[in-house]
Amino acid sequence: MTLKQVVNNVAEMPASKKAVVDINKLSLTFQTADGPVYALSDVDLTIEEGDFVSFIGPSGCGKTTLLRVIADLEQATGGEISINGVTPHEAREKRAYGYVFQAPALLPWRSIERNVTLPLEIMEISKEERVRRAQEALKLVELNGFEKKFPWQLSGGMQQRASIARALSFNADLLLMDEPFGALDEIVRDHLNEQLLKLWARTNKTVAFVTHSIPEAVYLSSKIVVMSPRPGRIIDVIETDFPKDRTLDIRETPEFLEIAHRVREGLRAGHSNDE
Repeated sequence: MTLKQVVNNVAEMPASKKAVVDINKLSLTFQTADGPVYALSDVDLTIEEGDFVSFIGPSGCGKTTLLRVIADLEQATGGEISINGVTPHEAREKRAYGYVFQAPALLPWRSIERNVTLPLEIMEISKEERVRRAQEALKLVELNGFEKKFPWQLSGGMQQRASIARALSFNADLLLMDEPFGALDEIVRDHLNEQLLKLWARTNKTVAFVTHSIPEAVYLSSKIVVMSPRPGRIIDVIETDFPKDRTLDIRETPEFLEIAHRVREGLRAGHSNDE
């Protein structure tokens, strides 16, 4: 092989992506009056820059707990975790992530704009800059024009989009989403899935997303993490190569159905190992 061929081969190799979340042998045990509860066990995972990673598993498997450990809302009792090379606590102090909860958690007495600007007020950012960022974030979730409305004047799906705008308002590169569409009907959920994919494509943020829905996990993700019943362990990590501009029609393709089958088999295997 000539030197020119070597150089060309190297140039064609994809650039390695930065590890945003790096987890090694992580465990978490809750101490309760009835004895220890083993929530997570020996979790190894790397989430790279620009990934959309979905966590799926049975209820109580530790999906949300793992997301809360990343967010420094729970502390691991074993193993190591870093967010952009620092501890979760340091990442939280640096406001390195936005968090979207299962419920919108909007304050009913504040307008949508003032709900979105709430974390910016806490950060003591100027009013002019707060308004600018709120307008930008609301435009990203297609809620521009609803700034002066109150949460009770919006549908459930629109409220959840407002909560996503709030998480986007301080420009964090990492977005943590704890089953944000679980309480919505299927039609609204499909629409928000499409909007979330467009948002991900436009912003190239790194997303960690908890869901109970196999179709949702496969449709949204570049990487699917299948978890076992408690104590939560990672059974399988499935990478997809769907284009970012995919539509809901992709759910009828053989490739989509094959990945969904693999996720389903992983969930069944997890239950079998637990028995």
